[in-house]
Amino acid sequence: MTQILIAGAISLAVAILLTPVLIREFARRRWGQEIRQDGPASHQAKAGTPSMGGVAILIAIWAGYLGSYLFSWAMGDGGPSASGLLVLGLATGLGLVGFLDDFVKLARHRNLGLNKTQKTVGQLVVAIVFAILFLQFPDSKGRTPASDHLSYVRDIEVITLTGVGFVFFCWLVVYAWSNAVNFTDGLDGLAAGSTAMVMGTYVLITMWQSTYSCDVNSDATCYDVRDAHDLAVVAMVAAAACLGFLWWNAAPAKIFMGDTGSLALGGVVAGLSITTRTELLMIVIGALFVAEMISVVVQVASFRTTGKRPFRMAPFHHHFELAGWDQTTVIIRFWLLTAISCALGLGLFYGEWVAG
Repeated sequence: MTQILIAGAISLAVAILLTPVLIREFARRRWGQEIRQDGPASHQAKAGTPSMGGVAILIAIWAGYLGSYLFSWAMGDGGPSASGLLVLGLATGLGLVGFLDDFVKLARHRNLGLNKTQKTVGQLVVAIVFAILFLQFPDSKGRTPASDHLSYVRDIEVITLTGVGFVFFCWLVVYAWSNAVNFTDGLDGLAAGSTAMVMGTYVLITMWQSTYSCDVNSDATCYDVRDAHDLAVVAMVAAAACLGFLWWNAAPAKIFMGDTGSLALGGVVAGLSITTRTELLMIVIGALFVAEMISVVVQVASFRTTGKRPFRMAPFHHHFELAGWDQTTVIIRFWLLTAISCALGLGLFYGEWVAG
């Protein structure tokens, strides 16, 4: 527990202290956000706000994670696990794709960076690499960081994904979550605050899995998750990095995380869902991200098939802005929806354990 708290403290401090440095540097270089002309009128005032703040989030995450293990080694404990490093590696790989997208936007002073194909290929390559790696590095019990079964709270034994099937499934999870968080990142602090709550939920889940690990107990309620304690460290540093960044990203935002941050955080969400064997439960916990992504899919599908748009603008947080809601009202209510979905997810997780 001490290591988890130290990891969070380091990550929070780095995010809070590093972000204003980036704000000044990006402002000096005039690396400001370009705003869509068809968006809400209130967003036009945000033009020129420094972007690519996800750099601070990634650095804070790694600083908290590695810094906590300096403490762990000093106390004579072990080092980082394969599971934790793979989740952070996945986040970093997607963050690099987002960084390229942001850099093109800023260098060319336009709202669009990489085109859709280029970004998709980047996400595909990262997902395939880590899909293969997730099934490597068996521990002394033969457990790999990921399971080749579809999972809810535990593996669903009757659904096995092998070879190409697992790679495709992993790509689907990574692509869906990275884009879902990316779509949510459209209002000041919305993505950072929501992701912090989701990560906080996973701190509790992974600590519970570690306490009731099959390494300690072998009854029907134990969790056969490898490196659950280290995954708790990962979830904590991600939550703390989001909160530290939120200090500067909350309305009115002094900096945006850009695709560097949103794709990286989507990678943490995807990676934790796979390594904790909770891919289906994550759909409940991350319900806001799911709803944002569905709104985009529905908007595009409806327009292409009928020529009509069911929302004034997608993702649907913009729909409420165009309907007259104040931006802060939308953000707070969406945060409340995230809190409700996190509580529901925790309830389902605990209920499954109680049922045995």
